Amino acid sequence: MSYYRVLGLEREPFSTSPDPAFLYQSPQYRETLANLIVEFRLKRGLSVVLGDIGIGKTTLGRKLIQLLRERTGFVFHIILDPTYPSEELFFADLTRTLAIELPAPHPTVVDYRDALERFLFRKGVEERQTVVLIIDEAHKLNALSLEALRVLLNYETNEVKLLQLVLLGQMELLPILMHSPNLVDRISLKCTLKPLSLVETREMIEFRLHEAGYRSRLPLFDVGAIERIHEQSGGYPRRIAMVCHQALREVVTHQGRTVDRATIDALMQHEIDAGWSIRRPRIL
Repeated sequence: MSYYRVLGLEREPFSTSPDPAFLYQSPQYRETLANLIVEFRLKRGLSVVLGDIGIGKTTLGRKLIQLLRERTGFVFHIILDPTYPSEELFFADLTRTLAIELPAPHPTVVDYRDALERFLFRKGVEERQTVVLIIDEAHKLNALSLEALRVLLNYETNEVKLLQLVLLGQMELLPILMHSPNLVDRISLKCTLKPLSLVETREMIEFRLHEAGYRSRLPLFDVGAIERIHEQSGGYPRRIAMVCHQALREVVTHQGRTVDRATIDALMQHEIDAGWSIRRPRIL
């Protein structure tokens, strides 16, 4: 039997997959999502969300897609890996994804641009819809792809941008953007996601357990365990989830009922002994 069922859970609470249902919305995440929706409504153009590895950018992107699905008047798409060797391939993939018909059998870059401009004008002006493009792992964008995005952001009416673009990337995206001043000038919203505090770490753990169906009054993680988890994870959600999963597995293996400080200490020592010692993430 799966460990989560033994503990009275209905599903895995600490998967590291980017399931938006398990996104703990701390104040900064909630504010970031709200600000992005406002940017879309006002059609301001370019938004940038930065954060270190494991901070939850991909899950935030999936949550944003979920929120857009619940609203009318949006056309949206997410690019998970923006590694394109040429501007032409970037445009080709985008037009294919958006199901845009091309007039020429062997389109050039100009043909792609014209087709995308017509599409954005039709959706944004004639049909009054909002087109949103979310790019995850945006720090992988090369100079040619950034130039392609700059071109797309040039498509506008007198009042609004026809494309709403969100770049989700690691901190190294910032210096990359700084080398493209024409793109930096177009950024309307800038957000940097920070690690969770101790209180937020506790709330994240409790939220995920509740979403997974845990209803017992007996806490699965005591105060000492949560303190150690926060210390060892640096407040990074992915690392918190990984440690919590390992801790629950350890409790079930030894027929326990609660994760305490000693449980977490033993896990950390085991990683050190096995040569998997933790390099604690830097706190911003």
